[in-house]
Amino acid sequence: MPDLQADTWMHYSRQILGTKAVYLQVSNYGREGMISKSQISFIKSLHQKKFRKEHRLFIVEGLKSVSEFINSKFEIDSIYHIADVMPKLGKLSHNIKLHLISPDELSKISSLSAPQQLLATIKIPNPEELKIELLEGNFVMALDGIQDPGNFGTIIRTADWFGINYIICSEDTVEAYNPKVVQASMGSLARVNIIYTDLKDLFVKTKFPVYGALLNGQSIYKTTFGQEGILLLGNEGKGISADLMKMITFPVTIPRFGSAESLNVAISASIFCSEIRRNC
Repeated sequence: MPDLQADTWMHYSRQILGTKAVYLQVSNYGREGMISKSQISFIKSLHQKKFRKEHRLFIVEGLKSVSEFINSKFEIDSIYHIADVMPKLGKLSHNIKLHLISPDELSKISSLSAPQQLLATIKIPNPEELKIELLEGNFVMALDGIQDPGNFGTIIRTADWFGINYIICSEDTVEAYNPKVVQASMGSLARVNIIYTDLKDLFVKTKFPVYGALLNGQSIYKTTFGQEGILLLGNEGKGISADLMKMITFPVTIPRFGSAESLNVAISASIFCSEIRRNC
């Protein structure tokens, strides 16, 4: 155990991580905490894409979402947490850096208006190469220029619910590690594979039918989706780009029964996925 006389304004918290007891240095919350101003600035910089790209790190917040990433293929860099949260996370790798901080410090590094007990920095994996053979016998989603982070995160969560393991994005689709995307996915980003590529090139190379979500198309309730294919969803305002429109095999639509002008793309994704799975 550390020498508790070394610093009279610090105390220590004993944490059990797996079978190993470790002692985390904890600040009294009335004094300067465990993270410095430079650390706070660094974590806050990860709210911006250019710094996420530079440091190959992104932020996940909240007990549920962080737990999902701990139990995934992603590599956790650090966890910043307030008191009494760690036992809820279960066994952790000894490689994860742990920082016990005050609620005030958490609010300084969080991107949320109401911070959720802990924040983790997680390593961005190397871009995954698209292997066409992995898509065979499955349905995948393709996103053409989706811009709203909340929509993208909800689509990821929807894909996870319906067992769709791959989402293939055009290169102008919002970044998957945007904090708002991560938060809206509610941990599903830990399981769904996100790949950015040239969609036109992909459609040329594959034999899979492309089901394009359009306002004018065959009703999804009269469509036989089969066992494999690509569901193509377009930009919130502009829809599917002209280049990709020509490559759609089956134009399909969710029939309108009321007077609304359109459906939110994330809601549309949920309805399409439900109907695809109902037909499988």
